[in-house]
Amino acid sequence: MKDPYQALGVAKGASDKEIKSAYRKLAKELHPDKNKDNPKATERFSDVTKAYDLLLDKDKRAQFDRGEIDADGNPTAPFGYGGGGYQRGPAGQQHDFGNAGADFGDIFEGLFGGGGGSPFGGRQRSAPPVKGANVAYRLNVEFVAAATLQKQRITLEDGKTIDLSLPKGVEEGTQMRLSGKGRPGPGGNGDAIVTIHINPHPFYERDGDNIRLDLPISLKEAVEGAKIKVPTVDGPVMLSIPAGSDSGKTLRLKNKGFTGKSGVRGNQLVTLMIVLPKRDEKLIEFVKGWNPEGNPRASLGV
Repeated sequence: MKDPYQALGVAKGASDKEIKSAYRKLAKELHPDKNKDNPKATERFSDVTKAYDLLLDKDKRAQFDRGEIDADGNPTAPFGYGGGGYQRGPAGQQHDFGNAGADFGDIFEGLFGGGGGSPFGGRQRSAPPVKGANVAYRLNVEFVAAATLQKQRITLEDGKTIDLSLPKGVEEGTQMRLSGKGRPGPGGNGDAIVTIHINPHPFYERDGDNIRLDLPISLKEAVEGAKIKVPTVDGPVMLSIPAGSDSGKTLRLKNKGFTGKSGVRGNQLVTLMIVLPKRDEKLIEFVKGWNPEGNPRASLGV
């Protein structure tokens, strides 16, 4: 990939929204799972993913526009160090598998060549061979799978598949580095950089390491109390609703959230939401003749 703007088909002044839209369209078309017999599509998928990651990083995008780094995020000549290199994700996390450090040569070797002396005197060392380029991947993970750290299968550029163990504390933008799973080079293979995207859930919402859930209950269950089945990422559990519960009351299910970096799981926070029946004549007649004591809005001064 020579130019990330060309790879995504966007103008140099494109907004983040335009970049995201272009990436989504191309990623859907070029994803390796849909192009198992088309290595060119797989290579393009890698290019557009690298382009997307670079252009959404404001610092790297500015460096590229100024000509300080190339499309792979490496410093440009004459001050570059070759392939490989460190990449940082949106959440600032990086997980290394094996030795992912880059080998750095003598800067003056790139300026004045190897073998002979430099204009500053002294013997010149030969530069180490350059590693192959890193390859960026974007892995979509279901909300429940991320919360329970289920292994995820990813197909690499060469068609091979790997089962990844998600790290503790995984969150949107977490990066995992797979040492030696990038492109080949004279100094060895580069790395695969996997960026995690956690898909939203229809009724769970993440709050740090906790998970929030709005739980509909009936008026009868709120007044009398009840023991009801509640969904969690680990499967349904029974939850006791205290008698006289109000809408907005929050109950806690311990250790039913995400696993934090320390290995301790968060909780599931269940907020009760009383749902009245659409048309219940008995309830309507009861309320007509019922005069409850107290003012529920007294705390508001009205």
